[in-house]
Amino acid sequence: MMRTTRKIAVTVAAAVLVGAAGGGAAQASSPTAAPAGGPAPYACRPANHIAKITAGPATSGHHHYRVTMTAARGYGPCRLAGSPTGVRFYHHGSLTKFTAGRYGPQNKVVNFGPGHPVHFDIQVPDSAGGVPADEAAFTLKTPDGVIPGESTASGPLTVGTGTLVGPVQPGA
Repeated sequence: MMRTTRKIAVTVAAAVLVGAAGGGAAQASSPTAAPAGGPAPYACRPANHIAKITAGPATSGHHHYRVTMTAARGYGPCRLAGSPTGVRFYHHGSLTKFTAGRYGPQNKVVNFGPGHPVHFDIQVPDSAGGVPADEAAFTLKTPDGVIPGESTASGPLTVGTGTLVGPVQPGA
């Protein structure tokens, strides 16, 4: 949970700096900066959304967990595509030995922003020799690349060998 506290501190510090600088100029081409002339930074930025992990229904041979991402009012919408990359799992702040691969179509584009939550699936084989985790860290993808920075999601899960992450999909 230390990573979550650090994320909040960085968010507050960035808000203070932006306010002190008078807002600054945003680049229209950046998927994480405010749109040119737009009202707010994009929801895809790691500091601008919340992600929670909940248990999903099991299927034959697998446990499933759903990572649901939501953005509060005031953030601009953005587009995501494919499975998050660089997925790592933590238990009480310590990195586990397991990372995740990906599955499913990687080219479907979904809209994310206030009022438009998204989710992705974490699939863990029953025979994975799992270990407990309470946080996942990952990098989100856009149709044109990746979102700079690392998003985190919290919630209890078990991970192990063969853990896979599905593509981002619309809805909670």
